[in-house]
Amino acid sequence: MQTKIRSYILLLSTLLLLAPTEMEAQRKSNVIDEVAWVVGDEAILLSDIERQRLYYESMGQHFSDDARCAIPEQMAIQKLFLNQAVIDSVYPNEAMVTQATNSWLEQVTNQLGGRDKLEEYLGRNYTQIREERRKIIAEEYTMMQMQQKLVGEVKVTPSEVNRFYEKVNKDSLPFIPLTVETQIITARPKMSVSEVDAIKERLLQFTNDIQEGKSDFSTLATIYSQDQATALRGGEIGFVGRAELEPEFANVAFNLNDPEKVSRIVRTARGYHIMQLIDKRGDLVNVRHILLRPEVSAEELAEATNRLDSIRHHIVTDSLPFGIAARLYSQDENTRLGNGQMVNNRQQSQHNGTASFAMEDLPQEVSATVAKLEEGEISSPFVMRDENGNTIVALVRLKRRNPGHRANVVDDYQVIKEIVTQKKQGELIDEWIREKQKTTYVRISPEYKQCKFQYPGWGEQE
Repeated sequence: MQTKIRSYILLLSTLLLLAPTEMEAQRKSNVIDEVAWVVGDEAILLSDIERQRLYYESMGQHFSDDARCAIPEQMAIQKLFLNQAVIDSVYPNEAMVTQATNSWLEQVTNQLGGRDKLEEYLGRNYTQIREERRKIIAEEYTMMQMQQKLVGEVKVTPSEVNRFYEKVNKDSLPFIPLTVETQIITARPKMSVSEVDAIKERLLQFTNDIQEGKSDFSTLATIYSQDQATALRGGEIGFVGRAELEPEFANVAFNLNDPEKVSRIVRTARGYHIMQLIDKRGDLVNVRHILLRPEVSAEELAEATNRLDSIRHHIVTDSLPFGIAARLYSQDENTRLGNGQMVNNRQQSQHNGTASFAMEDLPQEVSATVAKLEEGEISSPFVMRDENGNTIVALVRLKRRNPGHRANVVDDYQVIKEIVTQKKQGELIDEWIREKQKTTYVRISPEYKQCKFQYPGWGEQE
């Protein structure tokens, strides 16, 4: 169930893949630019409104009400939040803004076919596009943080959840798809010394070629790096803080000072890296890197598979509880101490933080295996990739399968509680907007006074 707090973010978001240029927007709208609204000290121009309408159309978004009224109202609401953010000294996380900006630029550049195409389409150079995008995203993040500050103290009691459930139309509650609870035991194949040495030798050769001017770091990263998230950007990770990086990687990245130099080889849980400094901004750093992972040989894979097959035999034949076996033998540090119980860490999932997984929330290999199991059944060993992209062997046990059903307060208390929480947050945001609307100077052009706004009363402060 979407709440108003989320719908505001959606409506005000401008993560657009095919945004027209300002000249195109004004030519298509054929309007003379003038101030349409004033909110506090901020003006909203007719061209702003028209450009926003074209943006929404390019995304396939349509307003149920008159866009001529709905769009400037949503822009005015954004101004209210941004004005309050200045008063409360609420600022966006620079690292998150940079990451989101880079992600958008990568997506739109790939879609249009390169930086040249992007610059041609938007009529601005890449630096200008980046800065404009960054400003928009910074405002979005500021508004979200301001909203989160307003609703951060909202609490919901069990009695509120129960009262809501008693009164609500049960057909309006979300349908919960089939979910499963699983346990896992993993084994990491041993890596041969010769394979690790070969990876290091290859990275050293990359370093020598870069230092001697034979190759460009970003070109090598695009071709060879096994970090798919950054390879298409020439290995660039974007500005990040130390806490967002693996400690081993961060220690080297933050000690780089010369953009012409290549770092020493760094080992992390994801593999082996070399990196090159791009820039530093206060507590943030931006580097490009190349990641290579040693390949697992067939013999090493077979040894790990036999190891898990033996453990499975003990569980099935000797009645060794799966949870005890996980504690004794599993090499998965995230689940071992919890008797192998997998926990859903997918942020977008409504089951985040619980032991329940929709099938699409599971790693692909686990999902395919679990689909064939009965409750209590244990799989044969199978090969998969872990969260760091490394090859491992795993056993899984289907602990429980929950059929799809309409959400209820017994089986899905957290889901119902989240609905009630979001409802309270939306009501609080509603109330805040209405109060700010009364105390903020707002002037609107006469043609907007006939609009049926979501929040009546705009312009009555004149």
